Amino acid sequence: MEKKWWQEEIVYQIYPRSFKDSDNDGIGDIRGIVEKLDYLKELGITMIWLCPIYKSPMADNGYDISDYYDINEEFGTMADFDYLVAEAKKRNIKIMMDLVLNHTSNEHDWFKKALSDRNSPYRDYYIFREGKSEPNNWRSIFGGSTWTKIDGEDCYYFHSFAKEQPDLNWENPKLRQEIYKIVNFWIDKGITAFRMDAINHIKKDPSYKSDEADGADGRVSVIKFGRNQDGVEELIKKLSDKTFSVHDSMTVGETAGLSYDKYEKYIGENGVFSMVFDFIPANFDVIDETWHKRVDWEVEDFRKVVFDSQESIQKYGWSANFIENHDQPRATTKILRENDENIKAIKMLAAIYFFLRGTPYIYQGQELGMKNFVRESADDFHDIQSIDSYKRAIEEGFSEKEALDFTNLRSRDNGRVPFAWTNERYGGFSKVKPWLGMAYENPKVNAADQEKDKNSVLNFYKKMIDFRQNSKYSDILTYGEFEPITSENKNIIAYERKLGDEKVSLYFNFSKENIKEEICNGEIIFASEDIKIEDRYLLLDDFGFALIK
Repeated sequence: MEKKWWQEEIVYQIYPRSFKDSDNDGIGDIRGIVEKLDYLKELGITMIWLCPIYKSPMADNGYDISDYYDINEEFGTMADFDYLVAEAKKRNIKIMMDLVLNHTSNEHDWFKKALSDRNSPYRDYYIFREGKSEPNNWRSIFGGSTWTKIDGEDCYYFHSFAKEQPDLNWENPKLRQEIYKIVNFWIDKGITAFRMDAINHIKKDPSYKSDEADGADGRVSVIKFGRNQDGVEELIKKLSDKTFSVHDSMTVGETAGLSYDKYEKYIGENGVFSMVFDFIPANFDVIDETWHKRVDWEVEDFRKVVFDSQESIQKYGWSANFIENHDQPRATTKILRENDENIKAIKMLAAIYFFLRGTPYIYQGQELGMKNFVRESADDFHDIQSIDSYKRAIEEGFSEKEALDFTNLRSRDNGRVPFAWTNERYGGFSKVKPWLGMAYENPKVNAADQEKDKNSVLNFYKKMIDFRQNSKYSDILTYGEFEPITSENKNIIAYERKLGDEKVSLYFNFSKENIKEEICNGEIIFASEDIKIEDRYLLLDDFGFALIK
């Protein structure tokens, strides 16, 4: 494919509430991000992805927007945002904004006007259905009905997520024009990249029919009827033509559940996005994205989903590679399981994903090797999806202990724990108790200690990023095609990156055992400690890895 500027980016995702608190109110903010720009520059990243900082009542931590043109006061002001953009630019760091366009907050002015007057034109900005009972048995992503009754009327409004997040009616041309204005406002402020939240939900099955229940609550998931529907890419293209395409913006779609045979319309030559997040590898440990439906997986299963993703996506376009984000648990615990504190294993896992074909994304704290925490009670969860998933597991017949275990493993709170900058109380994130409880008041995994340790996970990430970006192998590792390497050892994950006549072979030992792998002779160009080639055999110690030219 034709080379694009965004293929060379290293994206770092920031969850603003949990990154750095500059004014000591327990909540991270924009000025806190500015304070840490030099840390990010030294890490080697080239772009910051900001989770939503728009005005919001925070029913879903900012993914419920009440004003797209303003900054939520807990994060700062528009002047603070402009200052962040300017300071980031000085360091050659771009900004990616998180656009939430499937729904608004129920406190958005449009929705307030829609509720106050049944004849208001804003009622057609959302999805309303008249009747004395719920229009169908669809279950929202966060549990319960997708329909909420309007007080004083025999009428319901639709929400794919929480009742505080009414879905927008993208079939309405007037609504779409409003959306285009919002996007262009942020482009005009110097934003070059956008992550499109839940964008594959904007088209619904027009029948709005009930279906056979898939749970003990008698409901069926809205996913079947309100995600990846035929024609959704046409709505996205209309948006892109009026906004992103005009300005050569980088766009990444959150397109959970999208089958590979549809990727051409999304990231092909005439696709609607620069790249998409593939959630099949991210959700390989559960069935149907349901936390209490656990999968007993082996290394071969993980290898297969990663390789299937790479081979499928490169047929059509470019990938956005990630192992963590604000909606996922920590990859150390999810993928390494009992080895989630093993430094060698954490580095090995990082290298597996980082050198795949596509743009790498790093979630805050991932570069420290942060792991999941364990909440002792369901009352300790803050995340709306965690609370619902716990309740659903109980409804499906699991014990309270089992439900708590499922939720601890998968809770979105895992990745939202405040960042640990030091081993001081509250991890140097704030001088007061943070908005979300920390795993440890004095965290042993923290940035300050790791900066002083040359063998730390943090310093490994710096070296790894520098090797991809600035070594003589950068072109191969950035633009090279992906090809799997077959190994007879079930604990080996191996692949090649090929560009023209050049190639780099990558081998990873996903086990505690020493492995002797037969290879063609070559030179080790990047590896974990104490890796050797002897007589056409690569000697990989426990969780060792090597890149060979």
